[in-house]
Amino acid sequence: MHAQTAIQELSETHTHGPDTEFRVVRASEKDSRPWLRGAPVCGTLAQHRIAHAGVMTARAPYRIVRMHQGGLYFLACLEGEGRVLVDGAWKKCSAGMAVALPPFMVNAFQAVPGKTWRCAWVRYEQQPSQKPILSSSSPLMAPFSGAALWNAIEGLIEEAQRQDAKPAAMFHWVELVQHYIERFAQPWQVDDRLHRIWEKVAANVGHDWTLDELARQAHVSAEHLRRLCRRTLGRTPMHHVTWLRMRKAAELLSTTHLKIETISHEVGYQNPFVFSNTFKKWIGWRPSEHRSRMGA
Repeated sequence: MHAQTAIQELSETHTHGPDTEFRVVRASEKDSRPWLRGAPVCGTLAQHRIAHAGVMTARAPYRIVRMHQGGLYFLACLEGEGRVLVDGAWKKCSAGMAVALPPFMVNAFQAVPGKTWRCAWVRYEQQPSQKPILSSSSPLMAPFSGAALWNAIEGLIEEAQRQDAKPAAMFHWVELVQHYIERFAQPWQVDDRLHRIWEKVAANVGHDWTLDELARQAHVSAEHLRRLCRRTLGRTPMHHVTWLRMRKAAELLSTTHLKIETISHEVGYQNPFVFSNTFKKWIGWRPSEHRSRMGA
């Protein structure tokens, strides 16, 4: 099936299947959805806005689609492979890779028939008053060794389900989980040049950015900037500019009642038709469809 056709047919889905195994810890008993009932509770997760975290070994027909995810969703693959909806297309997520999907976007994951997908995940709630973990220079999908994150989540689950669970022990496990997510989401700690550039772009996505201007801002050649971006973000500089524009557009469509033409201009497109086509290519449907699906 063609990728865009598959995306158009997405709907809210939560299918684990009989052969998928998972363990999860949640921040509150208030989250009592059937698949979370009975999971141990660790209130310390809420300090980092984490709704729940878990580990799983997924097998077909495992498939999750969230049409309006309200917070960051992070997933790291340790073994096997699955499929994740990224940049408007289904992409392979295999051992040694991780994906960080921002809020206000569709989240979709599925197992591959005949293959096992061993993953750890962390799901956040987005609070307007708090600084998001994902910055303008955060990768969407990139190499990541998930073993330490898996072990930290397992340790937290083990402690949280004990009758004599120690708050101090759970605190340290949660801090480790948060540390590993931040290590992935903040590559600028390794190369601050990218962080400075993308913070400027994110603050003014409506500007007519060019590769030469970005390279001048970073004090590197255009070719070197390309290499830096491919290594840390998994995409070219101009593709990342487009991604930041589409991410901002998705947020505005989900959280405001601004006209689509106004949003088009806000994110750097004078021609709403070009904006609509670009949005469909990256997100999977047109801006009007995104707004109706998200219930804005």
